[in-house]
Amino acid sequence: MKCLKKILLKLLFPGTTVVLLSVPLSVALLIYTFQVAGEEGPIAYLSYGISAYSLTIVCASVVPLAKKASRWINQNPYLSRYFGDIPYKLKLSLLLSLGINLLYAGVNAFSGFYYRSPWFGSLAAYYILLAVMRFLLVWYGHRQDFGENKVAEWKRYRVCGAILTVMNIALAGVVILVVRQNRGFEHAGSLIYAMALYAFYVTIIGVVNLVRYRKYQSPVMSAARVINLVAALVSMLSLETAMLTQFGGGEQFRQVMTGTTGGAVCTIVVGMGLYMIVHATRQLRKLKES
Repeated sequence: MKCLKKILLKLLFPGTTVVLLSVPLSVALLIYTFQVAGEEGPIAYLSYGISAYSLTIVCASVVPLAKKASRWINQNPYLSRYFGDIPYKLKLSLLLSLGINLLYAGVNAFSGFYYRSPWFGSLAAYYILLAVMRFLLVWYGHRQDFGENKVAEWKRYRVCGAILTVMNIALAGVVILVVRQNRGFEHAGSLIYAMALYAFYVTIIGVVNLVRYRKYQSPVMSAARVINLVAALVSMLSLETAMLTQFGGGEQFRQVMTGTTGGAVCTIVVGMGLYMIVHATRQLRKLKES
């Protein structure tokens, strides 16, 4: 009985090397089966069996690998600080978001020049302004810790709200152009999948940060969350128009979808911008009175 248990454990936990090698092996066998050998026959059954075994040992290895990764993170001073020090993590996240923001703005600027598209050019300008707001927050975080100077933080919070409100005029203009001319964003080849990856990435990050950091009483942190959410909304809007353009749909359907989504995004963005201005002004007045 002990021998059988030992064999089963060895099969279930064969080691990291076997687990890592099983994944590309099972993928290669499945591709060969579907493309060459066919879905029936001994090779197909062998590939199914290896794939099932690979999936089993990968799932079984998740918990031990997670425990090892957790111990390794705790032993590493840089990673331990990143996961444990929230203000430090936010500063690095702001830097990363700024870099990705500038890269995405550059891609849209290149697309606008290459396709001679005013929509891509406007979108590039929009993301450049988002990058400006992020740079203001990064620069503040570099000079001071979050939560120490509430007056300075509320002022930057209000400035970000004002920029968002002004930026929304340009965004509304882009939406009106897309709807009236019934054209959208076009991406060459597989570039649309890269744009989709970025759109889903910023959306997930925006929602996660909105929930995770709401307990920290820092206007700069709040402004960073709002900027992430706005970037996610605009990215999803541009992705929607690109997919409708590339993968079809009737003209009326595209106009209705783009107009509805664009109007909702513009309303949300201008609402958040105005709220930031009013809320920051009230908080500054309270601080001045106290």
